[in-house]
Amino acid sequence: MSNNTNKTNVPEAKEAMDRFKMEVASELGVPLSNGYNGNLTSAQNGSVGGYMVKKMIEAQERQMAGK
Repeated sequence: MSNNTNKTNVPEAKEAMDRFKMEVASELGVPLSNGYNGNLTSAQNGSVGGYMVKKMIEAQERQMAGK
């Protein structure tokens, strides 16, 4: 049984999240492609996800601060 938790909570945002992921990967120099990325290390993949979270938190903090 698969325990995949890699789901978008708001299905309408999936395309935007995919674009955001590719943008972050590009900024970090991670050669991410659509589809299978088994050639990348856990550190490379983790850096993309971690930086995405960092950017989302910063955006939310700015919004909460009224900026």
